[in-house]
Amino acid sequence: MSRAMLRQIIDYANRADPYPLYEELRRTPVFHDEDGPYVVSTYHEIQGLLHDPRISSDPRNLTLSSSDPLAQAEGDDSGLPPVFLKLDPPDHDRLRRITNRPFGPPHSPHRVHDMRGELDGIVTGLIDGIAGADSLERIDLVDQFSYPFPVTVICRLLGVPHEDEPRFHGWADTIAASLDPDPDANPGERPKAATDAQMELGMYLAGLIEERRKNPGEDMLSQLAAAGEEPDGSMSTLEAVSTAALLLIAGHETTVNLITNGMLTLLRHPDVLQRLRDDPQLSVPIVEELLRYEPPVQLLPRRSTLADIEVCGVNIPKGATVSLILASGNRDPKRFENPDRFDPDRGDIQHLGLGSGIHSCFGAPLARQEAQLALSELARRLENPRLLEDPPPYRQNAVLRGPRHLPIACDGIRAA
Repeated sequence: MSRAMLRQIIDYANRADPYPLYEELRRTPVFHDEDGPYVVSTYHEIQGLLHDPRISSDPRNLTLSSSDPLAQAEGDDSGLPPVFLKLDPPDHDRLRRITNRPFGPPHSPHRVHDMRGELDGIVTGLIDGIAGADSLERIDLVDQFSYPFPVTVICRLLGVPHEDEPRFHGWADTIAASLDPDPDANPGERPKAATDAQMELGMYLAGLIEERRKNPGEDMLSQLAAAGEEPDGSMSTLEAVSTAALLLIAGHETTVNLITNGMLTLLRHPDVLQRLRDDPQLSVPIVEELLRYEPPVQLLPRRSTLADIEVCGVNIPKGATVSLILASGNRDPKRFENPDRFDPDRGDIQHLGLGSGIHSCFGAPLARQEAQLALSELARRLENPRLLEDPPPYRQNAVLRGPRHLPIACDGIRAA
């Protein structure tokens, strides 16, 4: 194997089906070529490194090679202050604990559960909107459902005024698009639109946070902006802005892919789609299997070692760049039987689809609930849904992998 293999992973030509490449990659569980990254592709080794305190997520510890294709795939940093996703303990722990206060246990144990009724209403409205469209002969499930659903949810959770949601959608879309690698672009000339969107988003969030400090509400921005009485204290305005931007961008982007990959997979497995239509509770194991089979985050390309680490007999030296191929680990036959088969009845499904360790997906409970509800309602209400393009057109991004559009048709839409 050579570095050409790593370039193939981010080559758009392989976006629709990267899994044969991952299978070949697993033949060398820890791959390293000259000055490139150490690429880890097998389940147990990835899981171990995700829990290893000698692995850093802080990009300030990186020494990147200009020829590292996987590091280039992740794109530029947002330009906002560091978020806890890109920090190590103790800074990571402090910011994550503060962020978790208004989101989950122990301070807000019912936050996600209590959103169920609101999520139901958003899903119903979006599917009703599809029913009222000019034609059911060509529906873009991404634009008409899987994108607006999680963006609307995160706006409501944060407390973005309804009239500002279109601006929020636009900034999020522009920033997410900037993450897509463009092999023909000059890396020193990033699109100005993304920088402008980051600045406008930051200024907008800073204004909202200052306003909430004066007039707090029940939304998450108000709680992030509030003075903390816990030992961790409170966030500065810049920390709150950075955290809110993370919740917006990272939160909805992964859920868009989870829902879209999920519906694509179900349409390719009509027997499972019918089972879900008959039994909405099947959405729970279906989503877990989807997180293994078609994870929305395929790889973590920018980790570094704080000390020498031996993995599978390979010494990864201190200061090295490490790339963890989560989607490859999820299809490791040494961990999962028949890993290339989509099987919602699979037991013992401890996948890597939401990460693991201290950086496991912060919004996992909400993402699961959104995907379960979305897929069960689409299965119930769409009559005879079918793919119009297979494979559909994919986004450029190799890290956040998912269809950019999912053209489908159906015969009708059942009443809510």
